[in-house]
Amino acid sequence: MTKLLRAFLFSTALVGAPALAADKPTELTVMSFNIWGGGANDDKDVSETAAAIRAAGADIIGIQETKPEPDVCDADDCVPTGQSVAKQLAKALGFHYYDQAKTNPALWANAILSRYPIGKPTDNDLGAEIDVNGRKVYAFNIHLTDFPYQPYQLLGIDYGPAPFLKTADEAVAAATKARGPALDLVMKDMKQAEGADAVFLFGDFNEPSHRDWTDAAVKAGHQPMAVKYPSALRIEQEAGMTDLLRAAYPDEVAKPAFTWTPTSEPTAKDDHHDRIDYVFGRSAKLETLSVSVVGEKKPEADIVVTPWPADHRAVVAKVRF
Repeated sequence: MTKLLRAFLFSTALVGAPALAADKPTELTVMSFNIWGGGANDDKDVSETAAAIRAAGADIIGIQETKPEPDVCDADDCVPTGQSVAKQLAKALGFHYYDQAKTNPALWANAILSRYPIGKPTDNDLGAEIDVNGRKVYAFNIHLTDFPYQPYQLLGIDYGPAPFLKTADEAVAAATKARGPALDLVMKDMKQAEGADAVFLFGDFNEPSHRDWTDAAVKAGHQPMAVKYPSALRIEQEAGMTDLLRAAYPDEVAKPAFTWTPTSEPTAKDDHHDRIDYVFGRSAKLETLSVSVVGEKKPEADIVVTPWPADHRAVVAKVRF
């Protein structure tokens, strides 16, 4: 073999090296976290929110309620106030951030935090492209309306002027009407993520899952009736995404994973604990390695952070794709 041929083969191998690296599996830890104004709604410093994210070991986080709720926050009228804490959180973590600043029914003071560079947002501001070591990842982050709230309607819990409901069909119809327009925007924006190496959707849906309000959950006393809630179902069926917590824990009785709420007791008559915060994922070869609820104490939380700064527990998932 001549020196010239050896040099050519060596240079060809170097050129091919990045392609080989791109084919190697990528591991990411992704998180959805309603941060309650970065703790501001309970007079907590934003450093407590940063500590919770740090404890979870998250690489990409969809955060909701980056701004405080106003002093007057009615069920049907609650506009966020003040400045977003996303920039402060990003600085504390050494992360990139993107404030989702558009006004539409799928957003309520949202932002995306990322260990990796954040690129162009989608048309309706519901997601953004992220460069994860040369692999194209899309992170979508939404916060759907909490009014009317069907669990309260079914349980006879007063929440604004919403009427009480009696049947599962009534609950599905009310949920579809309340959150359908926001999900229409999500589906439009997700078309921009076609061809990505992985797609994640984070969100406070303010709606339980069809996977949780089941006959088995009713029998266990966790839910009042079986309801095929439509929003998570639509994300799964229409967007082809996987509910990562239920992928790891398919038994809704053994692992209810309630994210709402650490601020009341499970026996409270004016509230109902539920799983309304989600991490969904999609990739050609997506493995769910682990999923945890992050919160104030066991057994409700798998990862315990004290003090806990929010009125929701968070969900964090480690994946490989």
